[in-house]
Amino acid sequence: MSPIHCSHLIFDFDGTLIDSAPSILACFARVLEEAGLAPQVPLEEGLIGPPLAQTMRTLSGIDDERAIAGMIEAFKTRYDSEGYRATLAYAGVAEVLAELKDAGFGLLLATNKRIRPTMLILEHLGWASLFDSVWALDRFEPKLHDKATMLGAILRHLAIEPARAAYIGDKAEDGWATDANAMPFVAARWGYGEFPDAPAHWLHVHRPHQLAASFIRSRPEPW
Repeated sequence: MSPIHCSHLIFDFDGTLIDSAPSILACFARVLEEAGLAPQVPLEEGLIGPPLAQTMRTLSGIDDERAIAGMIEAFKTRYDSEGYRATLAYAGVAEVLAELKDAGFGLLLATNKRIRPTMLILEHLGWASLFDSVWALDRFEPKLHDKATMLGAILRHLAIEPARAAYIGDKAEDGWATDANAMPFVAARWGYGEFPDAPAHWLHVHRPHQLAASFIRSRPEPW
């Protein structure tokens, strides 16, 4: 595979670096049970990734904003207090992140996950020092609505040229958000998503250890 020449690597979180599905789905199941509701779609990995309100509407089958807000708060309380601790890192990810950082790349995180559990999980896994900065939709004021807007805001805020920053994610939606910002995209094929009709310019990797080979192995040029 050809290396991507860039100085900054921006990572998705759920399904790319971590397997959070068991902990998240368990919390969803408990919240629905407490609300006296049955899930309207199967509780499976494909639910992980979109904003929480969107997923809760899909799962509950209701559109009552007050009820949705109550279930969201119940989920946050459960997940932020103990649920996040069941999060697992994909095998080899920690080593790859350390290798890329040692090689001189600037590592960033950009996720639809809320910033609070994101930071809790990074601390729990001992990864907080690996990333130069961590971004989430709710880190911005007002809260952003989609990943494409977030990636653009990150590039502007850090004054990074789009061609110098690749995004690594596990869903086609990540690729489209990356394309919207004229950035290189790497599809993490071990994650939760599928990539039907993927454009030819997307790079696909099937194991975390292949990420290092996707980028220049020597220290990048100064930023």
